[in-house]
Amino acid sequence: MIKISRYKDKTVAVLGLGLSGTTVVKALLAGGAHVVGWDDNEEVRQFTSAMGYTVKDLNQADNWKNIELLVVSPGIPYLYPEPHPAVKLAWNFGVFIDNDVGLFFRADFWSEMENYDVKPKIIAITGSNGKSTTTAMINHILNSFGHDSEMGGNIGKPVLDLSPIKNGDIKVLELSSYQLELASVIHSDVSVFVNFSKDHLDRHGGVGGYFAAKSRLFDHGNSNYNIVGVDEPEGRFIESKLRREYFSNSGLIPVSVESSLISRDWGVFLKKNFLVEWKKGRQIYSIDLRTISNIFGKHNKQNACLAYATCRTLGLAPRQIEKSFSDFRTLPHRSNLVAQKNGVDFVDDSKATNANAAEKSLSSFSNIRWIVGGIHKDGGIESLKHLFPKIKKSYLIGESSEIFSKTLHDYPYEICKTLIEAVNAAHKDAEPGDTILLAPACASFDQFRNFQERGLMFCQLVEAL
Repeated sequence: MIKISRYKDKTVAVLGLGLSGTTVVKALLAGGAHVVGWDDNEEVRQFTSAMGYTVKDLNQADNWKNIELLVVSPGIPYLYPEPHPAVKLAWNFGVFIDNDVGLFFRADFWSEMENYDVKPKIIAITGSNGKSTTTAMINHILNSFGHDSEMGGNIGKPVLDLSPIKNGDIKVLELSSYQLELASVIHSDVSVFVNFSKDHLDRHGGVGGYFAAKSRLFDHGNSNYNIVGVDEPEGRFIESKLRREYFSNSGLIPVSVESSLISRDWGVFLKKNFLVEWKKGRQIYSIDLRTISNIFGKHNKQNACLAYATCRTLGLAPRQIEKSFSDFRTLPHRSNLVAQKNGVDFVDDSKATNANAAEKSLSSFSNIRWIVGGIHKDGGIESLKHLFPKIKKSYLIGESSEIFSKTLHDYPYEICKTLIEAVNAAHKDAEPGDTILLAPACASFDQFRNFQERGLMFCQLVEAL
């Protein structure tokens, strides 16, 4: 755990007592702060009250006396669609607002960097789809090289639950739009932008607010290196902005799986399923990704290109990076082959929680029996219409069933409502050579606590067939 001591003997309020919130409480208490905590869920308050913080309802103005700081957990609206009442009170009382990521970047160890023989490094990854896999892949490669690397943030451990920074450390952080939006300070040695698609629009007041939150990682150009996926206009905008700020291409590596980047000073791109590193007018290295069985589909190849580029900025050798790819294991619920039964493949991509992620999954397979649905997001599955002809049949679940059935009206579909019904129906219809694919293109909260629970149930249902 990383101790936060800058608020010793001062009162700090923590709003939201889930995983990141309770980690903040522990870090502040360890640093000698007086912590006031609140969660609107009474069960959560009862479960966490033994931690040693003072329970006070932060929705009440009378409880804001002497509070120096409010730390807001990622799941709590800060501005859109409506600020939480406690946030409004913090504004009224002039209380500074931050989150765990901001506290991490304001921790004491930043002032002690000159004391390290080998300066610790921070790698920060953001984007819409694939950032968790990219984060895990980078961390895996670094550990394969013998580096003392640890990942956290929006994946695995909250940032303040990481081990204290020491000589030669590398921290690999996945940062969500919620975390980037509110963090008071962001500084990384290497910043990575994976890609961009519309998501979480209600929390950011629209697509512009969502992009503004993501791009905060690059606002000040203070990273030594910036790895930028440039297959969408947003990525190209960031690349262009960084070129103006740097007046040099040395710290910028664009990445593409759609086009060649030989016009760039340094770039990594996909060419006929080969990962190509291009620098100063010549090819430095290439990797035949067709020979690496666990990197399939254009989305995973994009992750590999981003991870490769990141590790090259740290001086890692291309041949060793290639070797590390082969023993990387993909994260659960991300296009994982769950089983093969009677010639039918069952693939779990429960993490495909929006249409863009589902598109990458659908593009990777053929003879698809598609399990789709949940709480739909803006645009639904309209953007996937060009892929409908390759889908043998769709099996609709959750709240979105009726809406999606109207989009799919010219193609075979069945309204199943539940995941159990959908798996059974798809299994009954399937023929050898088919792929039963769970790629919901939706949030899971109508029937499940999260995408992990949805994916786990899918795996259990497949195993029981």
